[in-house]
Amino acid sequence: MTASTRLGLHVYRAASKRWLALVVMLACALNMTASVAAENSASEEARVLQHLRDGGVAILLRHAQTVPGIGDPPGFRLGACDTQRNLSAQGRAAAARFGERMSVAGVRFSQVLTSQWCRCRDTATAIAGAAEDWSALNSFFDDRGTEARQSAEVRKRIAAIKRGETLLLVTHQVNITALTGVVPAMGEAVVVRAGKGGVVEVVGRLAGG
Repeated sequence: MTASTRLGLHVYRAASKRWLALVVMLACALNMTASVAAENSASEEARVLQHLRDGGVAILLRHAQTVPGIGDPPGFRLGACDTQRNLSAQGRAAAARFGERMSVAGVRFSQVLTSQWCRCRDTATAIAGAAEDWSALNSFFDDRGTEARQSAEVRKRIAAIKRGETLLLVTHQVNITALTGVVPAMGEAVVVRAGKGGVVEVVGRLAGG
């Protein structure tokens, strides 16, 4: 083996060791980041759940996962679920799991209100067993002309929440976004309370399922 070959092997081995050390350091850093993120997520969920147990708040819950699609088929009717875009099997299961999470966490709902859309009612009943229809929670995806009136009704109800009372309001993305500015995923909960000047204040969020 020539001197130049030995030098080349030495350089290669040194570089390989440095690269391996860098990979190990990066893997450790990623693991630490993931661990911290998980701890922060668990801490945030615990904080939000405590607010729900204490009351004075409402969950604005977007209905669970549906079958593929946007909006509803042409000519759909509120009283006929078979004309609407409905929950998928995964969505029904996720809604049931969310209800179990709330029960295990000691969260009790004083009132459960739902949009008249079947995907919302089915989400609400999977979580709580029963729900009351409230047209103020109906989607205005196809008709923004009712947005201001409906949002005002929901803000008024949130402002009237009593101490120790926790509401579950199952509705649609457009309704939640109009009230809070948050664009929730299907099945995601946005926990809110009344803020100053009639504003809906976001306390925190909980992933669905």
